[in-house]
Amino acid sequence: MEYRKLGSSGLQVSALSLGSWLTFGKQVADSVAEELMIAAYENGINFFDNAEIYARGESEKVMGRILKKLNWDRSSYVVSSKVFFGLGNALPNQRGLSRKHLVEGCNGALKRLQVDYVDLLFCHRPDKNTPIEETVYTMDNLIRQGKVLYWGTSEWDASEIMEAHLVAKQNHLIGPAMEQPQYNMFTRTKMEKDYLHLFKYHGMGTTIWSPLGSGILTGKYLDGFPDSTRLGIDGLEWLKDRVLRDEYLAKIRKLKSIADSLQVSMAQLALAWCLKNPHVSTVILGASKIIQLKENIGSIEVVNMLTDDIMLQIDEIWANKPALPEF
Repeated sequence: MEYRKLGSSGLQVSALSLGSWLTFGKQVADSVAEELMIAAYENGINFFDNAEIYARGESEKVMGRILKKLNWDRSSYVVSSKVFFGLGNALPNQRGLSRKHLVEGCNGALKRLQVDYVDLLFCHRPDKNTPIEETVYTMDNLIRQGKVLYWGTSEWDASEIMEAHLVAKQNHLIGPAMEQPQYNMFTRTKMEKDYLHLFKYHGMGTTIWSPLGSGILTGKYLDGFPDSTRLGIDGLEWLKDRVLRDEYLAKIRKLKSIADSLQVSMAQLALAWCLKNPHVSTVILGASKIIQLKENIGSIEVVNMLTDDIMLQIDEIWANKPALPEF
């Protein structure tokens, strides 16, 4: 396993990590979740990603029970939570980034995960109804209380993250250390253009999600819609409509020839492509089967196979590389 610094912080995270969205507490049995965490840990993965909204809190409960049972040395792994959506409730103050919900959300995550602190706590979405000063002060305070070690954002615009850094600097507070954006072959603008100033001047780390584009980059949808796939889960019709497009599938068919020439799987090619970006601290895997997880971990060995020529071929297939301004 390769380990990378989380931006300019001193924290080292495995280049591949294990997430629990749509799997723990929902798609897979608790026993399978435990097997996945053990396999990940034994293969060098040290970061496990979670959020309060995942399975409405059940995902964190499952992970918490596993962590307590396995009793790994707390210094050997990194665990995260994300606060914004609450547990899916809709009453006032049960979601958002107010001081009240951030504190209650953090305390709830600690209880469900059965840990004294979370290494990373993300503000899961920007909150237009809460002053950014309130959010930054609260996250700083949670760190000073020892409940959180690093705080960050998820799916924030570059301007919103910049504002958080400005507030932190002006008030001598701890600013965000990382962002969790979607990043894959067809979602590139934030990571390759919008965030460049944040990487250069603020040392932001990234824990990217959906590197396989909800599975379509594995090629499993090229010959129809398979059974037991996440895009078939009730309630995810919006995700299916977003990613399962004919234009994407046509490009993925062309990608398959590249994967075949390298003698690697489509999933390994897509994950290695993400890992080639030096601003990626860790790529979050969302495996539901052991064989799937081990295949994905093999992408570490594929990174060096992606020469400049191969990367250019991939860019030509997608024709979506963000244009950068000329200076």
